[in-house]
Amino acid sequence: MNSLTTGKVRRLQQCATERGVFSILAVDHRQSLRRALSPDDPDGVPDESLVEFKRAVAAALSPASSAVLVDPEYGAEQVVATGALPGATGLIVALERTGYAGGSTARVSDVLPGWNAERAVHIGASGVKLLVYYHPDSPTASQAESLVRQVAAACDKVALPLFLEPITFSLDPAHARLSPQGRRRAVVETARRLTAIPGVDVLKAQFPLDVAAEPDESEWLAACCELTDASRVPWVLLSAGVDFETYLRQVAVATSAGASGVAVGRAVWREAPELPPQARDQFLSTVAQERMARVTALCQALACPWMAHPQT
Repeated sequence: MNSLTTGKVRRLQQCATERGVFSILAVDHRQSLRRALSPDDPDGVPDESLVEFKRAVAAALSPASSAVLVDPEYGAEQVVATGALPGATGLIVALERTGYAGGSTARVSDVLPGWNAERAVHIGASGVKLLVYYHPDSPTASQAESLVRQVAAACDKVALPLFLEPITFSLDPAHARLSPQGRRRAVVETARRLTAIPGVDVLKAQFPLDVAAEPDESEWLAACCELTDASRVPWVLLSAGVDFETYLRQVAVATSAGASGVAVGRAVWREAPELPPQARDQFLSTVAQERMARVTALCQALACPWMAHPQT
C-alpha cells in the first residue's frame, strides 16, 4: 500500500467505522439521477430537485453509513449546510466531470472545472473520489493514468485520501458489453495498474464477474480473491445499479475475499426517485434505511479493516 501521512490516516478513519471498514453511501449521481427522476424529460429536471433528493437520501441513510459520497455541484455543500450529513459521518466529494469525451471505445475522463483537492478540503471533505473510464488496452489508457497521477499528487499535497473508481468498457464497437472473461481480466488488471500509482489510497471497484453469466459463487470468490491480490490498496465494492439482493450476495463474497467494505448507491435507494416527496421520505426512512443497515452489518462482520490490507 502507498505510504500514508497522518492526515490521510485521520481522514480515512473519519470515512470508516470504528472497526476500520467502509460502508459508504453513494449519492453522487447527476445525469443518471435526472433520468431516474424524469425518464421522459431528464433535461427538464431543475437543479433544485437534485439537491432536494440528495438531501433527503443523506438525511435518512447517513446514520447507517460510515461516510457519504456526493458530487460538488448538487450535494456536497448542500448536505452540510442543511444538516443532512451528521458531523461524525465522513464526507467524500466526487471530483470528476460527469460523462466522458471521445468515442464509446476510447473514453476520456476529466475533472470537473473549478474543483480540486484543495477546494474539497476547504468545504470539510474527508476524502475525494475520482471516476475514470479505463481499459488496460484502450488507446486512452495513458491519458487516464496521467489524470490519476495528477489528482493523486494534488491530494497528497493536502493530505486528502483519494478513492479511485475505474469503470471499464468494451473496446469492440459491435459489442457494448465486455465478455465475461474480458470483464474479469479488465477489472483485475485495472486494479493492478492503477493502484500502483502513488497517492491512490482506496480502490472503488466493480464486481469482477458478470454474475448473470456466471451463477457459481465459488467463481465469484476466486475472482474477488484475484482482485484483492492485484490491488495494492484496500478496495470497496460499488453497486453498479444491481438489485439489492444480488448486491448483498456480492458484498458477502467480496468481503470474504478481502474487500474492506462498500460504496453503495442505487442498490439501496433505487425506487426513491420514482416516488412523490412524502412517499419517498417514508421509503427512505424504512426500506432503504434497513437495506443500508444490513449492508453495514455485513461489512462489520466480514470486511477486512483497511489498515489490515495484505499489502499495507
